[in-house]
Amino acid sequence: MQFDTVIIGAGAAGMMCAAHAAGRVLIVDHAKTPGEKIRISGGGRCNFTNMHCQAGAFLSGNPHFAKSALARFTQWDFLDLVTRHQIAWHEKTLGQLFCDGSAKEIIAMLRGLMHKNGAELRLNTQVRRIEKTPQGFALTLEHQGGAVDVTARNLVVATGGKSIPKMGASGFAYEVAQQFSIPVVPTRPGLVPFTFPDGRFAGLAGVACPSRITAQNTAFDEALLFTHRGLSGPAILQVSSYWQAGDAIDINLHPGGDLHARLSADRAQMGKRNLSTVLSQYLPSRLLDHLAPTLDLRGNLADQSNAELARISAALQSWSVRPTGTEGYRTAEVTLGGIDTDALSSKTMACKDVPGLYFIGEAVDVTGWLGGYNFQWAWSSAMAAAAAIST
Repeated sequence: MQFDTVIIGAGAAGMMCAAHAAGRVLIVDHAKTPGEKIRISGGGRCNFTNMHCQAGAFLSGNPHFAKSALARFTQWDFLDLVTRHQIAWHEKTLGQLFCDGSAKEIIAMLRGLMHKNGAELRLNTQVRRIEKTPQGFALTLEHQGGAVDVTARNLVVATGGKSIPKMGASGFAYEVAQQFSIPVVPTRPGLVPFTFPDGRFAGLAGVACPSRITAQNTAFDEALLFTHRGLSGPAILQVSSYWQAGDAIDINLHPGGDLHARLSADRAQMGKRNLSTVLSQYLPSRLLDHLAPTLDLRGNLADQSNAELARISAALQSWSVRPTGTEGYRTAEVTLGGIDTDALSSKTMACKDVPGLYFIGEAVDVTGWLGGYNFQWAWSSAMAAAAAIST
């Protein structure tokens, strides 16, 4: 069986590429259904892009690599696609765009576009062999115990990273890279909660509050969530991509202003009130109860000197904790690292030394912030490859 292009991986990037690549296209996946990560994303409503998407929101060994693809197929281009397919959407915080209804609408849109483009989708299909030929590639595919050989001029690897293995994630893309001597940047979980094995925050499970979390001189102002295993919430997930094992993170529990100045003003107005009671205006009471023994929050506000208020405020606005690890790929939303961008063309996503071989989406060493950025990279990188294949 001969195709112009075979795409391995029917996720966001793979389906987007199959929907737009010219010629006879085959897209295969070992899963029973396509787009499973799309389906579960955003609480089932798919945070499909971000209004503020730009290259500075991506981590990569080459911070400039993503610029070309993102500029040629932008968040506005994908939003136009969504709108033309009459998928209702809304903006949440920080430019995050979600479906009003279900993430399945995005999957249906992509499947419809693939069908219109004539792409053939085969699920429950394993790739057993890949070989380079003078004409392109030869593959052996296995479906329900039967094997079939196919050939293609182009091969697109869109199998993602290792994140959420229960959804079928694997390191297949890195195995393909190794076969063709393409370098891979070491991978690790990204956008992932921190763990503290001593269970120090178990009693605070479910408590959330605004925060500013800093790691490696990079800070994010979003919610912090305490869990039985440690720390989570958007701010934690964001900085986890910058955190290195063994590092401490800095937590500002009152990112909205100068807590010392506010407590000083409160002392003049409500000095007879208990210090913890006043602080509960700014922080959750359960969190204050947890911190009280360490901070010594006894007494009324009027009893606190300027130095004491400064000490307490500094402790709450620069609280340093040292995670012992993360929850790993099991819950990580993305995989950091991947196919080395030095081996790829930023314009086409093609391998420089292996003609006809492309890597797109999460498999590549390009990782976005939380909030729709990684989906936009999937769409943009897929369109870059599709355009190159179609010329």
